[in-house]
Amino acid sequence: MGEESGFPTTSPESPDAVAPTAPEAPVGGFAAPPAPVSEMSGPPAERSARIDMGQVREELVAWVKTLVSAAVYAVLIVTFGFQVARVEGRSMAPTLEDQDRLIVNKLVYRIADPRRSDIVMLYYPLDPEKSFVKRVIAEENDTVRIVDGRVYVNDVPLPDDYIPEDYRSHDDWGPQVIPEGYYFVMGDHRNNSSDSRHWGMVPKKYIIGKVQVRWWPVPQARLF
Repeated sequence: MGEESGFPTTSPESPDAVAPTAPEAPVGGFAAPPAPVSEMSGPPAERSARIDMGQVREELVAWVKTLVSAAVYAVLIVTFGFQVARVEGRSMAPTLEDQDRLIVNKLVYRIADPRRSDIVMLYYPLDPEKSFVKRVIAEENDTVRIVDGRVYVNDVPLPDDYIPEDYRSHDDWGPQVIPEGYYFVMGDHRNNSSDSRHWGMVPKKYIIGKVQVRWWPVPQARLF
């Protein structure tokens, strides 16, 4: 007798013999694709850590985008739209006081001209490195005359009830016609203001913008 191997012996011709075959193909003749490996696989603690880190990255990217956008908008607003300014001195008292904080609209005079009574921020004509806040008294082609502190524009007394009596001056000036493209400006504190009476007219290109808001101090906040 032959030595037993411990395994059943079958010949290829035996009806019980099974030849190795490829996995059965599904209907249609295409093999099923391998099952995808899910990112959610793994122990629960690892899945949670991956989710948390992903959320942190997304939030950081969102914050960076927000900050960059805000910085760009701020630069655009300051450059082309509005400017924050601080009053130094009392030449515009009592309308504006020393250390008042203002918002200056720089866009408005790109689409319109300054008008009489506008409070404006301007470059000092004798030294454009400095800037002042004054009130527009007369526009181009107007005739200005001051008699004992009383201002006349085109021979009409200027409505200036906003000037207290003790802030009025008693000087004489003019008459003079304002040249094309220029403006005559004065401070509201007439006897304590350096303005067009002393250093002449202001070219339109030197007018930075219109004072739109006093936002500080808060109790005195107002629109102009």
